[in-house]
Amino acid sequence: MRLVFTLGILLICSKGHTQTSLSPEELLSKAINFHDPENSWSSFQDSLTVVMTTPNSPNRNSQIYIDLPKEFFSVEAKRDTVTTYYELSKGKCKLLYNQEEVADDSAKGKGMSCDRAELYKNYYTYLYGLPMKLKDPGTNINYPVETKSFQGKNYLVLKATYDANIGSDVWYFYFNPTTFAMELYQFYKTDESGSLIPKSGEYIVLKELATIGSIKMPKIRNWYYNKDDKFLGTDTLIKN
Repeated sequence: MRLVFTLGILLICSKGHTQTSLSPEELLSKAINFHDPENSWSSFQDSLTVVMTTPNSPNRNSQIYIDLPKEFFSVEAKRDTVTTYYELSKGKCKLLYNQEEVADDSAKGKGMSCDRAELYKNYYTYLYGLPMKLKDPGTNINYPVETKSFQGKNYLVLKATYDANIGSDVWYFYFNPTTFAMELYQFYKTDESGSLIPKSGEYIVLKELATIGSIKMPKIRNWYYNKDDKFLGTDTLIKN
């Protein structure tokens, strides 16, 4: 799985950061206990409705179904008069455009592909599976926990990098120091030498919670560019 995320496909000014005595493993354990107290993510089988709003564009309504034990994923997205459907079932791909199945040749002309289906699967299972997904193989969080301030509020922060076959972005996850709820994350691109590009990437502010099954997921995600704090759009999770 490669992590390639921007809101287009679908600097936080931190002051006085210091290390804490809490280990990365301890912080992640506390955060997972808050979001997934029954340890049910690995057996997740449920649907999500996500409404994406972006400036000067019609809303996109996505109906997502994730069944991790059966290795099944689907997303039906509606915008204006167009409905697209992507399905992956144990690696087998199915594509629909306005309810009609499309083959590879015609799908490409509509901007659809099985690679895009895989991208959507990775996108939704990663972002709505956080912070549990930080325990996946290939995720590296062996960095000191830091305390940072954002918009006047203090956070405990985990840094994550990934094995080369997964992704080259550098991610930071911000947790409430009292409840250990995840309230913010951001990612940066890296250059050919692996160095972080400061004005690249985006940050995502999380607001409210929606409980799906027993998992507390962010209800609202507001996306911004790191380089200039420009607002990109909002994803809103609606309970079915």
